[in-house]
Amino acid sequence: MDEAGGRRPDAEPGAAGARGAHAAPRALLTGWFSFLHGEATAGDVLALHRLQEVLDASGIPHDTAWSPGFRPGELRLEEADPARYTHVVFVCGPLHGPQVAALHERYTHCVRIAVGVSVIDPGDPAVRGFHRVLPRDARGVRPTPDLAAATPALPATPVAGVVLTHGQGEYGGRRRHEEVAERVTDWLTGTDCARVELDTRLARGDWRLCATPAQLQSVLARLDVVVTDRLHGLVLALRAGVPALAVDPVAGGAKVTAQARVYRWPALVPAERLTDRELDRWWRWCLVSGRAAARRRRHAFRHAPGRGPTRTLVEALRTMPDGSPPE
Repeated sequence: MDEAGGRRPDAEPGAAGARGAHAAPRALLTGWFSFLHGEATAGDVLALHRLQEVLDASGIPHDTAWSPGFRPGELRLEEADPARYTHVVFVCGPLHGPQVAALHERYTHCVRIAVGVSVIDPGDPAVRGFHRVLPRDARGVRPTPDLAAATPALPATPVAGVVLTHGQGEYGGRRRHEEVAERVTDWLTGTDCARVELDTRLARGDWRLCATPAQLQSVLARLDVVVTDRLHGLVLALRAGVPALAVDPVAGGAKVTAQARVYRWPALVPAERLTDRELDRWWRWCLVSGRAAARRRRHAFRHAPGRGPTRTLVEALRTMPDGSPPE
């Protein structure tokens, strides 16, 4: 490796190739996000954004190859004509395996550079095929900051807790749970938000579940909105002062509808009226007006005098089976 952590192949690149000896540089940006059977991680894509920013500022033309599984309709690796490029840049991730090595065969006339990568085995053909390797970490090389760290600040998106159920067989033929969950999750996929899947079930032996109500309440309190078809998804969200977009998964309405009525909570969609348009409508309401409305409910929970069945329960417990008061 040279001083910058690069490794030159045995033969110099035929970069002149089809572009000519003095062709203006044009780079094809690739990474694990380019492979059909690769993956796109947030870190990889942020590192790509940083590289795009640098090349734009430097006036170097570039294209990006995307996996059709992640960005359908964008430039695919197999569609990127090697003759169009003088350089191929592989950004971020581990530098190993046949998918990376195949870049050297397809873009043989291009100068091939890897940047911000992890080099596990310097002898791997995937590594040796690059003319220059600028690693973030490699054996015998001082680590450098990951490219994603230097990406400019991103705009915040709403954080949505998602609390859905596929159970409740007691409702028999009135159940619409599967249809509701499919419609809601499909809608969420196309909604610009950070999704956090939650469950109201508690367990002490499963790290994925909260062990105490306080743990779940701590998560709920940090959300912008809760999307739920569960009674306690609605109640616990309002208790935390967080707006809930509630869907009743039972035809004709059941306990979710009943609780929404008790708390006079408007963001309720019956299973029979579940459409993207209705979800969009109440989503906007939750983000604009819902927070203040949910906080008012939280305040009422904490400060309203006792009501509901508890007072009746206490009276019943003070009455003997024959209806007489205790002695």
